[in-house]
Amino acid sequence: MHLILYSKVGCHLCEGLAAKLRQLSTPVFELEVREITTNSVWWEAYQYEIPVLHLLVAGREKPLPRPSPRVTLLQLQQLLEKYLSDN
Repeated sequence: MHLILYSKVGCHLCEGLAAKLRQLSTPVFELEVREITTNSVWWEAYQYEIPVLHLLVAGREKPLPRPSPRVTLLQLQQLLEKYLSDN
């Protein structure tokens, strides 16, 4: 599983979600963090929405619901497992 996190430096919500994602050991996934200030298309799309999490499926990005900043590791794990099983 490949997850893409659209983020920007200094976004505490982005940093918190990235930290939680890095703490998970299951499901197994690769995390790619994309800095939206480095790409004008990403900036236009996500400047008011970050953090944004996508699942890469067959070369296409599928947006995932934004987890609450208060999501626990267990809840985040369950969310990812649900979307992994749906794809």
